Amino acid sequence: MSQRPSALTRPTSSKRRLKDLLLQKDNCVCADCASPDPKWASTNIGVFICLKCCGVHRSLGTHISKVLSVTLDEWSDDEIDAMVEVGGNASANSIYEAYIPEGISKPGADASHEQRSKFIRSKYERQEFLKPSLRILSNQKKGSLKTSLSNKITDSFRSSSSTSQKSEGMVEFIGMLKVKVIKGTNLAIRDMLSSDPYVVLSLGKQKVQTSVVKSNLNPIWNEEVMLSVPQDYGAVRLQVYDHDTFSADDIMGEAEIDIQPMITSAMAFGDAGMFGNMQIGKWLKSNDNALLDDSTVNIVDGKVKQEVNLKLQNVESGDLELELEWIPLDQ
Repeated sequence: MSQRPSALTRPTSSKRRLKDLLLQKDNCVCADCASPDPKWASTNIGVFICLKCCGVHRSLGTHISKVLSVTLDEWSDDEIDAMVEVGGNASANSIYEAYIPEGISKPGADASHEQRSKFIRSKYERQEFLKPSLRILSNQKKGSLKTSLSNKITDSFRSSSSTSQKSEGMVEFIGMLKVKVIKGTNLAIRDMLSSDPYVVLSLGKQKVQTSVVKSNLNPIWNEEVMLSVPQDYGAVRLQVYDHDTFSADDIMGEAEIDIQPMITSAMAFGDAGMFGNMQIGKWLKSNDNALLDDSTVNIVDGKVKQEVNLKLQNVESGDLELELEWIPLDQ
């Protein structure tokens, strides 16, 4: 008989489940306006939203939308369970945006507050875009309307989730990769005299990015991002872009990060907490990769880490300094 997780391990596990959900492709943009990198969520609707749409959700009242910060607020296990059960923005929108009438368009990232408010209230408060099978008759008692709607939507999510798993199969993850983007050096000029760089990291269908550093060819980020590592993983793709306000962002170089040496070494040693500080592996510099020098895999204070210095490819200049950390699923 399996033991119930202890009070110490449950919060960490729950937070990881929430981060895994946020890393899904459809959850990397706001469910209501498609703004990138949403940091808020409606826990009873089951969607990730941006700061601007968050303001409208708060005005609906918690009986319709209970809003929490993904990074700042404490989440209960029940709230995380509810988000996971819905399955993310795409699943929720397949219900709440199933029938958007002609003449009504979804607001964009640059929409006004009035445009957001009108759409969001129609979507969640008045439920104008729901599937016909989920619509509730107006003569139902007010107190039972929300419960009836909630049950129908939950059943719909469960049905679609079950179908999706049968047809596509579940992606099995073997661990998490924490990437600390430390700094860039001598990056390429893409504006008049400088650039506004940011870094994008991709693994499979996942994509995460840093903030933009304004007018700096030697930016310091010191930002951490997380990627879930599937069983059938490949290299992590890194791209640096110059942020432009009025045109498409310009590429400032790219590189690939081979994570196999780190993962292979980490799995061979098992529980890193049982060992002292030591080198356990190495990714060697060659003409086929972007390394500036050999990159060693080390156990540091019970954690598997790797410092990586890259020469950006397909660009006139630019280096990038990173630190990788492997986090096994059972940690």
